[in-house]
Amino acid sequence: MDTPLFDTALARRRLARARANGRGGGYADFLLARAAEDLDDRMGAVLRRFTSALDLGTPAPAAARILARRLDGGRIIRLAPLPETPEPGFSGAVADPEALPVAGSSLDLAVSLLALQGVNDLPGTLVQLRRALRPDGLFLGCLLGGATLTELRQSFGAAESEMEGGISPRVAPFAAVREVGGLLQRAGFALPVVDSETVTVRYADPFGLMRDLRAMGLTNTLTERRRTPLRRATLLRAAEIYATRFADPDGRVRATFELLWLSGWVPHESQQKPLRPGSAQARLADALGTQEITSATLPDERSPR
Repeated sequence: MDTPLFDTALARRRLARARANGRGGGYADFLLARAAEDLDDRMGAVLRRFTSALDLGTPAPAAARILARRLDGGRIIRLAPLPETPEPGFSGAVADPEALPVAGSSLDLAVSLLALQGVNDLPGTLVQLRRALRPDGLFLGCLLGGATLTELRQSFGAAESEMEGGISPRVAPFAAVREVGGLLQRAGFALPVVDSETVTVRYADPFGLMRDLRAMGLTNTLTERRRTPLRRATLLRAAEIYATRFADPDGRVRATFELLWLSGWVPHESQQKPLRPGSAQARLADALGTQEITSATLPDERSPR
């Protein structure tokens, strides 16, 4: 059996700690709030009416609250990573995104915000989501993409190479745009769309970023992470490299978060389909007002010019 990439039990414990600290104002939800606002905008552009929806794994109920407002009386299920106090408008349960307790073809809509980058079997989760949706059902998700924390990854890599003679995995290998688009197609979704948005956050120093990552529950949960404590000298050197390479003129440092948005529909006969090759009813040359060049109109290179 292959070793899982992520320690999901550790990830839940760290999220629980971050959420518990949030009662005192410490939970950093700015990325989730941004993703939830974008979700609201994207749902507003979809003309179809949904009557049943799923919020899968979103770290806090931000997505479910938007669904409750958008569906206005529809059935909404929130499958959360941690136990939560019930809220009006949706029912909830704790569940693993890789083992969905949802009947097949039982939902019109499924959404997930900032959760799926941490599952070990993303293709399998997408297949389960597709099966849970009815024909012409929509999946709309947001996860962290490959450019996320590139500055932190480079700084720690350089510091560990210099101070310890090697590199240990400290930042997760987030998915790229092309990879996610291919996974949607493999899972059986039609009309797949993937787009990327970069969010740049600035801090007084790299330690501010590290505090926010802890307050979001997004610290290192890789199974192959180094189990010994990080040496203080290596940490300080990483912070020094970060400040040297990624500071703005005012001295503040940048941190990149890439939000990958993906959407796909369960196939249905009403959806648009590409035409078969050769089935066009009009010539492109006529539409452009130009002359069509064929092999018969090309000059014979064997004849004298």
